[in-house]
Amino acid sequence: MAMSYNVRFWEIRERPDRRKPFQIRWTVNGREKSESFIAFALADSRRAKLMTAAREGEPFHEHTGPPASELRAIKQRTTWYDLAHEYIEQRWERTPGNTRRTLADAFATVTPALVRPGAAYSDPRVLRRALYSWAFNKKAWQCEPTEEWLHALDWMKRNSLPVSALAEADVLRRALDATCRKLDGKAAAAKTARRKRAAFNEALNTAVEKGYFAENPLKGLRWQAPAVSEEVDPAAVPNPAQVLRLLEAVARQRGRGPHLEAFFGCMYFAAIDPKR
Repeated sequence: MAMSYNVRFWEIRERPDRRKPFQIRWTVNGREKSESFIAFALADSRRAKLMTAAREGEPFHEHTGPPASELRAIKQRTTWYDLAHEYIEQRWERTPGNTRRTLADAFATVTPALVRPGAAYSDPRVLRRALYSWAFNKKAWQCEPTEEWLHALDWMKRNSLPVSALAEADVLRRALDATCRKLDGKAAAAKTARRKRAAFNEALNTAVEKGYFAENPLKGLRWQAPAVSEEVDPAAVPNPAQVLRLLEAVARQRGRGPHLEAFFGCMYFAAIDPKR
C-alpha cells in the first residue's frame, strides 16, 4: 500500500457552474486529489478533518487520497470470514501441505466463534467440515461445495463479525478460548491450542500489513490458555516385561539393531520424554 506523509492542502475553490460548487484539493506526494460538496460548510468540515489527520502524523494513500485511519475504517467493514478466506488464497501457493492443514484447522476452529451475538449454526460438525474442507482449502475451490456445505457457508457469511469487532477484547478471547476446545467441548491438547493461536496471530499480523489494523489486536491482550492435564492411557503403555521383549526384538535387527536397543533402552529406563 503506497502511503506518504508528504501532504499539502489548498484553499477551498468555488465553481458556480457545478452541481457541487465547493471543491477541496490536496496533494499526496505530489499527486493531486479533490472532493466536491454542495455547501461550503461541508467542504470546510471535510478539509479540516483531513488536515487534522495530517497534523496528527497519519500517512495518506498516494493513489486514492484518504488518510490511513479512513482506509482502515473501510477495510474493517470486511468480515473475519472474508479476511481469513483472503489470507488462505494469498498464502496457499507458497505454503507447504502441513502448514495448509494447520491454517485450515485453526481458521475452522476460530471462525465459528467470531459470529454475531446469539448466532449458532444448527449443526456445528457440518459447519466445521465445510470450513475446513472447502472454505479454507483453496484446492477445493475448483468444485462447487455440496448443498449441505453451501447452506452452512451462506450462514457463516451472513453472521461473521466485521473485522472492526476484533478490536474488542471479549471478542478476541472467544476466539482464543475456541482454540483450546475440541468440537465436542473437551479440552484440546496444549500444543494444538498453541499451534492454532499462532496461526490466528499470524493472520492478524498480515492484516496489519494490509491496513486492516494499526497494530495487531492480540498485542497486549491479557489471556492465558487454561491448564490441560494430559493423562497417559495405561492401556497404551507397555509394561516392563513387554518393553524387554521389544528391546530384544530391536536388537535382533540387522545393522543398527544393537545400537537402537541401547538408544531405546536408555530412553525407557531413564524415563526420557521422546518429544523433548
